[in-house]
Amino acid sequence: MSTEQLKRRWWHNAVVYQIYPRSFNDSNGDGIGDIPGIIEKLDYIKQLGANVIWLSPVYKSPMDDNGYDISDYMDIAPEFGTMEDMDELIAQADERGIKIVMDLVANHTSDEHPWFIESKSSKDNPKRDWYIWKDPKEDGSEPNNWESFFTPKAWTFDEPSGQYYCHLFSKKQPDLNWANPEVRDAIYSMMHFWLKKGLGGFRMDVINMIGKPSDYPDATIFDSGVAGWEHWSNNLLVHQYLREMHDKVLSHYDVLTVGETPFTTTLDGRYYSHPDRNEVSMIFHFEHMSIDREEHNAVRKPFDLVEFKSIMSKWQDDLYQKGWNSLYWSNHDQPRAVSRYGCDSPEYRVISAKMLGTALHMMSGTPYIYQGEELGMTNKFFASIDEYNDLMAKFHYQKMMGKGIPEQDALDFLNYFSRDHARVPLQWNTDTNAGFTTGTPWLAINENYVDINAEQAISDDNSIYHYYRNLISLRKSDEYGDVIVYGNHKILDENDAEVYAYLRFYDGKTLLVVANFTAGNQTRSYDFQLKKVIVNNYEDDCSSIQDITLKPYQAYIFNVE
Repeated sequence: MSTEQLKRRWWHNAVVYQIYPRSFNDSNGDGIGDIPGIIEKLDYIKQLGANVIWLSPVYKSPMDDNGYDISDYMDIAPEFGTMEDMDELIAQADERGIKIVMDLVANHTSDEHPWFIESKSSKDNPKRDWYIWKDPKEDGSEPNNWESFFTPKAWTFDEPSGQYYCHLFSKKQPDLNWANPEVRDAIYSMMHFWLKKGLGGFRMDVINMIGKPSDYPDATIFDSGVAGWEHWSNNLLVHQYLREMHDKVLSHYDVLTVGETPFTTTLDGRYYSHPDRNEVSMIFHFEHMSIDREEHNAVRKPFDLVEFKSIMSKWQDDLYQKGWNSLYWSNHDQPRAVSRYGCDSPEYRVISAKMLGTALHMMSGTPYIYQGEELGMTNKFFASIDEYNDLMAKFHYQKMMGKGIPEQDALDFLNYFSRDHARVPLQWNTDTNAGFTTGTPWLAINENYVDINAEQAISDDNSIYHYYRNLISLRKSDEYGDVIVYGNHKILDENDAEVYAYLRFYDGKTLLVVANFTAGNQTRSYDFQLKKVIVNNYEDDCSSIQDITLKPYQAYIFNVE
């Protein structure tokens, strides 16, 4: 498929801003962010330049997993507002040229969803087969040895019926049985309900896990994630269901769809996102998220830039004209990017955050900015396990305790990787509670809000916020937009462990991106004539037309020939 054959879509040069509603902006003082609070800040997002908002779940929910356990797909959780508020958000965003993308959580529901309450009520209930119920093995144990992300086993026993139900996450998040066409039709009907309201699309939560094999075999792979993943992730059933979803729902709307798909390869990425396969627009892969940790073993590893470049280049090259990439440093499930990949010390926080933005936003794909990333928000320090809210953090802590890992080592791991780092409320100004709420915040504010906040960033022309605005406007510009969005990619010096350099070229234009990932000075020479400095995260000029001298965490974008 050539560039001319790749149909241009509106979301190719879109920039997505992710909002975690609980932590974005509280309008009524109850300590929890809400939909009216989002409406209040739409101009902030418009000024940044993002034209899509991915909204983490606001559906009715008991909040066992902060909204990813849904009890009513077609109602709004009271702490977030009302359906009228949601309609107003869609309308107000539309007036500003911003589309709202909602989370589609269709692998599982809450155990308090009416569907599951019926399903659990008896073996004879018509909705029994809407979830996955299995008899115990002869010894009374679980139907197989699958594990869960939040519990040791993926099965919970129901005493009255004498059967187990499957849950790949919390026991309060039972998995839907996608093999049942009634389940699929109910999900499709719900999707139509939201899309008819004017949604811009869906981010599909763990969508690659919806296809469970009918024989539910035991797991055999135990050294690379949650046991059982080789059976329930990225199988043929998932693709079959997604094509059906496209046919019955998505083909009727011009929307962005992004699938959250752990355990994927670039070949999987092409299967999901090649436009001719009619599945989804793009996926979130996790390969670059595993460089510095073995998440399910709670092991931290040194960040390896060479490995990172290899992964990102592979996805850039393998999906070129054969699919579409999503680009992200962080989200609600990952720690803060500047603390993880850059340097969050006062000396280098701003400059390294700008460097990270440069390296990512100049790639081909749709960039995602997680709330606060544009401010350089950092990880927060949690002194004890009691201060965490995150289910996964608590589960990993128990696993580490069970392995005899010293408590301080366990806390050190969580203080680096916990999902709560991303969920700490957004820092708006220097008022009490960072201007997030007039009440008591649901999760403690990071104490550094007095120095890191949106009010300060907006007033400082050299802030990360305004730097991101520049990167976004460059992606959408007439002069460089096509080469950034649709250009080919070539890695330079792939074994350079300190500097990330790559080319983007299209229709006679070539851009050179150079990013220093270290706190030391670096000098590099590339075999190109440097015509113009387009972006520089320091306020200086390139020292030489051939030798590029890089200060700590310095990033350049050059026009070259």
